Amino acid sequence: MNHTTKPIQVYRGDYIESTHDVQIAVVSANRKLLAYYGDSHRLTFGRSSMKPFQAIPIVESQALETFNLTEKELSLFCASHSGEIFHRESVEEVLKKINLKENHLQCGTHIPRDIDSYNQLMKEGKELTPFYSNCSGKHSGMLTGCVQQKFDVDTYRELSHPYQQQIIDIISNVCDYKKENIMTSVDGCGVPVHRVPLYNLALAFGRLAAPEEWEEGGGERTSSLRQVRDAMVNYPEMVAGTKRFDTDLMKAYQGRIVAKGGAEGVHCFGDKQTGIGVAVKVDDGNARGTNVASMEVLKQLKIGDKSIWNKLDDYYHAPVLNARQEKIGEIKPSFNLNVL
Repeated sequence: MNHTTKPIQVYRGDYIESTHDVQIAVVSANRKLLAYYGDSHRLTFGRSSMKPFQAIPIVESQALETFNLTEKELSLFCASHSGEIFHRESVEEVLKKINLKENHLQCGTHIPRDIDSYNQLMKEGKELTPFYSNCSGKHSGMLTGCVQQKFDVDTYRELSHPYQQQIIDIISNVCDYKKENIMTSVDGCGVPVHRVPLYNLALAFGRLAAPEEWEEGGGERTSSLRQVRDAMVNYPEMVAGTKRFDTDLMKAYQGRIVAKGGAEGVHCFGDKQTGIGVAVKVDDGNARGTNVASMEVLKQLKIGDKSIWNKLDDYYHAPVLNARQEKIGEIKPSFNLNVL
């Protein structure tokens, strides 16, 4: 195939240097496939885009009330954060509230996206700790759900653990996908990760954005989805961080869009106003294509207007930079959704 026909094109100067294939599903909260590009049913590990649903047992177990947890902290439970100081302090505060320590976090360590925090740590001669992990918020949330329900906190990462089984039940429900068909493996932070068709992932985000549009959802699940959504859109800086796409996207749309990306080129969002959910997967796993693809979907579906899109232009016309931080190219979309 001619590389000029690929949906995501990476330019160096005036020339295409690299390309990425993407698969996209656009689904209503009530199961209708509205639009697609490529394979709308591609089996996909949702990776961190599943975090909003992994936090639902915390809400439904009443742990928020028991431990006096804030909406800001609930947003943190859905996060792939940058490891900024306000993220780390929030994780620490959660652990204090549930009377656990940092060594209870089993997310491992890595260099945080917030390089200033990392450089400061190195200057002080200190070592990285789990607080800096982009998944420490999710893990502190899982521990919260376990403490509330008196589950074992030492084995919370295991697939057979009751908290992880609660998560699979919830994913089956919101994705409308049989539990026995959900394949699992291990995520980067050590907990189970779930494989479902892209269509079902988009469906889940439509229901997260507009749970009241989910006719048979009803009751507690509708309420908990709404609570998680509101936490994310009210505290978007907790979900990602400074100069991060999910944070800036939710800020620009002022509560209309709820969004969560995942590793290996996954990005999902839902529109509160229409109940539309969108799931994007970049086939080769390169995350640089996700923001561009999601912005193009928003424009093609006419979600928002120019004033919003202009605020997000750096994500739509994503610059290619050299080591001097000079723009020497651009990542551009080149696809049209098949609208049904």
